[in-house]
Amino acid sequence: MKILTSKSSKQTHNLGMALGQNISQGISIALIGDLGAGKTTFVQGLARGLCVSEKYYITSPTYTIINEYPAGLFTLCHLDLYRLGSADELEYIGFDDLVDDTHIMVVEWPQILKDVLFSFDLEINFKFDEHYNRIISFFASGQPGSNLLDKLVL
Repeated sequence: MKILTSKSSKQTHNLGMALGQNISQGISIALIGDLGAGKTTFVQGLARGLCVSEKYYITSPTYTIINEYPAGLFTLCHLDLYRLGSADELEYIGFDDLVDDTHIMVVEWPQILKDVLFSFDLEINFKFDEHYNRIISFFASGQPGSNLLDKLVL
């Protein structure tokens, strides 16, 4: 586990970029935090770290459920599962097609996947402290997540 403090959106962005620069295989990442906690800002940085072209503006997929971006040998899949009513809907959005070595899957509001016992390689929690700094906690599950956290140096 690693815990970092971000005092600005730029720091949150840079943290995502640093993580993205160290990803070398398909991986699944859960993002947990309230609205406005910095999840999408983090993904914007992650995308830049993965060399997603600047021509793509990274937005939250609140209404589209999934946004996909070419990232070199990978595809960055940014999911927002807030609007799904049940795990049965995962089939309709093509979730199973995203679980392989060519996809980097980043999921906001991942609870529905946890309910079906989907195992994320990395879970990142975003909380505010009393000074409105973001406290960002990283929890690895399995070797890919542990290896990625070991590489993350800030």
